[in-house]
Amino acid sequence: MANKFSAAFHVPVSDCAKVTLSKQFHDFMAVDGVNISVQEGEILALLGQNGAGKTTTVRMLTALLEPSRGWARVAGYDVTKNGHDARASVGVLTEQHGLYMRMNALEYLEFFGQVYGLSPSLRKSRRDNLLEYFGLAEAAKRRIGEYSKGMRQKLALARAMMHDPGVLLLDEPTSAMDPESARLVRDEIAWLKSSSRTIVLCSHNLTEVEALADKIAIIYRGRILLQGSLEELKQNVLGAPEYEIKFADKWDSDRLELPNGVELLERTATSLKVRVEAPQEVNPQILQRLLSQSAPVMAFQQEARTLEQVYLKAMTDAKGSMYESSARSRSLIAKTWAENQPGV
Repeated sequence: MANKFSAAFHVPVSDCAKVTLSKQFHDFMAVDGVNISVQEGEILALLGQNGAGKTTTVRMLTALLEPSRGWARVAGYDVTKNGHDARASVGVLTEQHGLYMRMNALEYLEFFGQVYGLSPSLRKSRRDNLLEYFGLAEAAKRRIGEYSKGMRQKLALARAMMHDPGVLLLDEPTSAMDPESARLVRDEIAWLKSSSRTIVLCSHNLTEVEALADKIAIIYRGRILLQGSLEELKQNVLGAPEYEIKFADKWDSDRLELPNGVELLERTATSLKVRVEAPQEVNPQILQRLLSQSAPVMAFQQEARTLEQVYLKAMTDAKGSMYESSARSRSLIAKTWAENQPGV
């Protein structure tokens, strides 16, 4: 894999994507002060509902859409001042692929190789290797219009990689793919990261994001609700981790004195469930106290905490906060109206 797609043009750039952007369409604020930074060799995942502002943000990063306010540097270029250079330095997979349905795959990748200024020999090498890797070589001379959705998705990703960019902006890269093809694309994304590429990934596939992303930003109505590593988001949204301690036989756990920073959640004859504020420091203390009292400890394991739990709680909290704000506004309007009625 590394031999096939070794870097031909990639120049490592620190702060490969730094962004503080807003975009307004008439009275609608699609993106409101989105602030993100992605370093070389990192994957940032943008999560959010449809219409949250993810695609608009990506379009501004590629200089396809001019921001209303703010700035962005991608691969060292200011997208508002050097849009052409920024576009030439990134590989983009958007929700609308922009495939030319009357071309075949060979013609399509050849065309974009020319657009990116690749030499004839390099165009052919990368074109053939990408088609082979994505399993499209046998269909390379068929019209793209005859391709399935999954085949079109793979071809669009091959086009995004044709010029070996240092930065990749990928919107739903495994959409419409069968499990085998999706796994192939995830492996490729992981390899690109290991080769110091910078990747911004928009996806609704939370399991995929959990496996790939170094950092995650959750967007709601054009604003970033949360940003950080998965572990940081779990801590901020779900609180301290929970642990279950299982005993091989019935054991009287009433005699156990729990250390500071431990909250007892549930107690049975054969188990304990606790919440621990500083597990690396406190868990050894809990285990030591259990063993000193000859407790028949069979398991001491953390309760599973997933990105899905983080995302759903963040969305619920955001909607609840917005509802409360809206309710306060309605109450204030009603009060103001009542106070200004004649005779009041």
